[in-house]
Amino acid sequence: MIAIIDYGMGNLRSVQKAIEKVGHEAIITGDFQQLEKAEKIILPGVGAFRDAMSELKRLDLVKPIEDAITADKPFLGICLGLQLLFDVSYEYGIYEGLGIIPGKVVRFEPPESEKVPHMGWNQISIKRPAPLLDGLQEDSYVYFVHSYYVAPEDDSVIATTTNYAGEFTSMIWRKNLFATQFHPEKSQNLGLRILQNFAEFATTLSPSS
Repeated sequence: MIAIIDYGMGNLRSVQKAIEKVGHEAIITGDFQQLEKAEKIILPGVGAFRDAMSELKRLDLVKPIEDAITADKPFLGICLGLQLLFDVSYEYGIYEGLGIIPGKVVRFEPPESEKVPHMGWNQISIKRPAPLLDGLQEDSYVYFVHSYYVAPEDDSVIATTTNYAGEFTSMIWRKNLFATQFHPEKSQNLGLRILQNFAEFATTLSPSS
């Protein structure tokens, strides 16, 4: 069973419906006991970094997230759910994140010819063949909506990059931890393939991970 973390800031039902469409069960929950029982966990999110961290703390969801990742339970962050994994965000101030992946969250500073937020379809360049990318080709198109992006300290966690006002990290992978800046649940068939790969991802780690 896959648990989608409910902290009041995400298109939760869209993610759930996408998981169900590829033939797997998913529940939406903010209950730590259900998160402990879940085989896999998804942390989606839209909105402000500061508000999201405040809600995770208020609902006592920080420790269940940390425990799941420490235990190498398959975990997928989506959009804001990716950014929350990092040390710090500079979105309208300086705010501490979960600190699971070393690095920061910074704003696009594009030329006048490109707008913020980065919204719409764009391509991914595969840097490491993460299990969730099985069946996807180089330069596949996925759907983005964001004004900030992550800058990992360790390049080895980068699975894909995307070009928009320069190259930025669009997916990370470390052991059983995956996170995407794009929205798989909005990326049509390719996004469904990513979610199916996650739902069917085996917890046994390969030497290359």
